[in-house]
Amino acid sequence: MAHAHRQVYPGTDLRRLRVALGLVLALMVGEVAAGVLADSLALLSDAAHMLTDAAAIAFALVAAALARRPARGRFTFGLRRAEILSAQLNGATLVALAALIVYEGVRRLVSPPDVEGGVVVVLALAGVVVNVAAARVLAGSERRSLNVEGAFQHIVTDLFAFIGTAVAGAVVLVTGFDRADGIAALVVAALMLRSGFGLLRDSGRVLLEAAPRELDPREIGRTLAAQPHVVEVHDLHVWEVTSGFPALSAHVLVGPDCDAQKHRRELARLLHDRFGIEHSTLQIELASGPLEIEPLHRDA
Repeated sequence: MAHAHRQVYPGTDLRRLRVALGLVLALMVGEVAAGVLADSLALLSDAAHMLTDAAAIAFALVAAALARRPARGRFTFGLRRAEILSAQLNGATLVALAALIVYEGVRRLVSPPDVEGGVVVVLALAGVVVNVAAARVLAGSERRSLNVEGAFQHIVTDLFAFIGTAVAGAVVLVTGFDRADGIAALVVAALMLRSGFGLLRDSGRVLLEAAPRELDPREIGRTLAAQPHVVEVHDLHVWEVTSGFPALSAHVLVGPDCDAQKHRRELARLLHDRFGIEHSTLQIELASGPLEIEPLHRDA
């Protein structure tokens, strides 16, 4: 049984995303200028990270517009998976940028340049303020979307990175230990790697059509097979069309005296109420003879 599914992005969420995007872009421009003037790799690495954050938020806005379009033509699920492709690109970019920052950070540890600690501290503290504001804005958004949740996690990552950068700038300012800037850059790179691999892992699960983490196909199969009149459940498949949009299909063998259509509706309602699966396709098959086998679930 198929149920229409429409991912909803309220207008307030779109406004929150736009506000967060504006804050991130403004801070990124200031960081690039200050990083060049202060010769701070920590600030420039933060700016690179914020560029990917801005891209994630921007595509979340685009995905919101695409999600409003009805399915048509060959795109029978619409363009909802565009956000998953964006998450893959965003994750790969994070990992690539982190690798470059690690290389430059190690080089600066070996041969540290002069760093303007005062400029680093001022910009880092400004970054803390902006990221706290952006995190508060996104915290109230619909975060079932992998893009929106990814943008939120990136903002939080930036917050910790700016705190580390501020500490590094203070160390340079007070002690003259220029290598603190390179060390802070390596910490930022580690945070970027963590975020990047997380996005690649989660989006990869969707593209490989793995079952959502919160849903166990064996448990679903056993639950369906335990219902009255059900003889067997086979060819069971559970996957995610996009983040927050689980789908299921299965063949269900029922007794010869069962009202197939009524039972199909009851099973679809069970899947919705117990497992949160709104889009289910159940093919009901009637057994040709008396029930002589125990109910069981057989994996596809």
